[in-house]
Amino acid sequence: MGFKENLKDELKFQGVLVKELSEKTGIPKGTIDHYLAEKNTAPIAENAVKIAQALNVSVEYLVTGKNPVFPSIQTSSSRLIKPIIEKLYHMDEKQLHFADRMLNLIIDEMK
Repeated sequence: MGFKENLKDELKFQGVLVKELSEKTGIPKGTIDHYLAEKNTAPIAENAVKIAQALNVSVEYLVTGKNPVFPSIQTSSSRLIKPIIEKLYHMDEKQLHFADRMLNLIIDEMK
C-alpha cells in the first residue's frame, strides 16, 4: 500500500477527519483531499512530515505501511498491535513488569 491508503487507514483508525488534520497541520483541506484521491498524488516532504507529526506516526509508516520500530509489522497487523504498544507507553515501571509477566504467561500457555 502507498501513502494514500496508509493515510486513509490511519485517519480512520484514529477517528480524525480531514478537516481536523488540515487544522492541525495548516495544510489546506483540498490539498489533503487531493492526497486521498484516486490519482495517487504523494505530498511534498514538508507536508508529509506535518501530517505524520499530527498523526503521531512516522513518514516511513505513511509511505510504506511499515512500522520503523518494528519493521516486520505491516499495516494490517499493526491495527491490533499499535493500540497495545500505545498503552504500554503510558505505564509506569511496575505496570510494565506486570504486563511482561502476563505476556509471558500467555506465551507459555500457547506452547
